[in-house]
Amino acid sequence: VQLQASGGGLVQAGGSLKLSCAASGRTFGSYSIGWFRQAPGKEREFVAVIGQSGHMLRYADSVRGRFTVSRDNAKNTVYLQMNSLKPEDTAVYYCAADRYWTITATEYDYWGQGTQVTVSS
Repeated sequence: VQLQASGGGLVQAGGSLKLSCAASGRTFGSYSIGWFRQAPGKEREFVAVIGQSGHMLRYADSVRGRFTVSRDNAKNTVYLQMNSLKPEDTAVYYCAADRYWTITATEYDYWGQGTQVTVSS
């Protein structure tokens, strides 16, 4: 499966962005999709994950209550709605796919190219 993340940009603190992860392939519904982010000088970190059917969700503590992950299997797309953004949310955001539900980046087989999110104070 091939993934393409989009929707990043520059936003003021307190603002919102909605990221999209569009996938190719007819088996999109067989994959769990994770969102990760990497800030300059830091390791890639888990943000959120959604299971194949959209019912198994988990969020990092740092984004819980502010970010919402969802998916539309008919459109082969997963979304990450980000509200109440903070400067510390600034990073390149990546989506990844795997047939198994996991929050561990190294266990994902497929990755998108990343989209930059910058939150100004």
